[in-house]
Amino acid sequence: MAIASGNREQAELALRNAAPEIQRGVTRGVLHRNTAARKISRLSKRVVALGIPTA
Repeated sequence: MAIASGNREQAELALRNAAPEIQRGVTRGVLHRNTAARKISRLSKRVVALGIPTA
């Protein structure tokens, strides 16, 4: 939701809150570790892209 709105500060906060939850899923056996790493990587890539001006 924060990424869709284009608000980088909210998106960074959401990512900081989501990453440990995704990792907790790995610890509990809900997600495979590579799947969790991929999801966190893709989210962080989208957050970083918010800060890059587009001409």
